[in-house]
Amino acid sequence: MSLEKAKQVAAFRAVDEFVKSDCVFGVGSGSTVVYAVQRLAERVELENLKVVCIPTSFQAKQLILKHNLTLGELDTNPIIDVTIDGADEVDSNMTLIKGGGGCLLQEKIIASCSKTLIVIADYTKDSVKLGDRYKKGIPIEVIPMAYVPIKNKVLAMYGGEIKLRSAIAKAGPVVTDNGNFILDWIFTNQDLDWEQVNTSVKMIPGVVETGLFVKMCSKAYFGQPEGTVVERSA
Repeated sequence: MSLEKAKQVAAFRAVDEFVKSDCVFGVGSGSTVVYAVQRLAERVELENLKVVCIPTSFQAKQLILKHNLTLGELDTNPIIDVTIDGADEVDSNMTLIKGGGGCLLQEKIIASCSKTLIVIADYTKDSVKLGDRYKKGIPIEVIPMAYVPIKNKVLAMYGGEIKLRSAIAKAGPVVTDNGNFILDWIFTNQDLDWEQVNTSVKMIPGVVETGLFVKMCSKAYFGQPEGTVVERSA
């Protein structure tokens, strides 16, 4: 079975189990969430569900509009019932690395406003320790003027390697939806206290957010090669 099919079965299961009528729904970002929005649109049409969708990115907003779903915002819906989002890696403690697509800040804001955060992913994102499978590192969103001192400070604290993320079809660095740069920190110690790392890195002036999501995720659905779904709860 293809990876895409694995993503789809995880996304469909999560939407079927967690999205109810009259709910405020946080729409995550990334390739797996495309299937979640597709399934939500099917259910809205079939069951006449009333769902307000809050996007975590420009991509998520376009998905909501494409499927003619009701678009909301945090100004009017500051409490979200459930958010379904992807992840780059999930460890055995349900700590996540997110931000491979560059949307970590808005994703974490939406997650923090949610009663429940559900992760959907294919089996390649399921790890025992962070770094087992995902080798691109932990994204850190930073104010552009401060990226060099931030890089030096993180390396002094924890070692490893840090790269300024470069754009694909644009000369220069990736610029996030919020006008910031992204540093990708490739760590070497997989046994760090990720909650402490997240706190200490965020205390560096100029750091906007990290891609470490600690104690935020309630449940994860991993689509398997044979078409089944493995569930893990916090």
